[in-house]
Amino acid sequence: MALLDIHVLGSPILRQETVRVDSITPELRRLVDNMFDTMHAAKGIGLAAPQVGRRESLAVVETDDRRLVVINPEIVLVEGKIRGEEGCLSIPEVYADVERAARVIVRAQDIDLQWYEVEASELLGRCLQHEIDHLHGKMFTDRLSLLKRRSAMKLWDEEKFQYPKLLRVLPVGDLPPERDAASAD
Repeated sequence: MALLDIHVLGSPILRQETVRVDSITPELRRLVDNMFDTMHAAKGIGLAAPQVGRRESLAVVETDDRRLVVINPEIVLVEGKIRGEEGCLSIPEVYADVERAARVIVRAQDIDLQWYEVEASELLGRCLQHEIDHLHGKMFTDRLSLLKRRSAMKLWDEEKFQYPKLLRVLPVGDLPPERDAASAD
């Protein structure tokens, strides 16, 4: 497996709409595995294809011992509202309270393109909504009030110099231990 570079705020791909996945290839399966490895190495709980420079409508999520491959997702039900802190692997060190639906039902396809639905609230619900936003070119900062967005962007202005070419390159040493031996080949 390999760690992928993560595109950071300012990279044009983060603002593009993704394209539907109609077939699963060995290369796409490798991408999913690499996205999980990258997400774990970056200490995240979700990662969308645009964040690693890809246009597919695809995200990976792992929270509360639930590991999901989310392909061509759509939110089919939203209920209530809840505020909670969010961060993003594409905007390191910037966090803000974001209002999201308190409960969602997401319809998506798995790695074999089989349809499934997942009912989610709390952390999983927030994570799914966050990653689905990425698939539509939206960042969590877009959901902030003007004042809070300005504050978040001020913090980002202090951090972004660390990411030349708008890429966050993870050190190979960050590969999860169970993957280190496999990747040494």
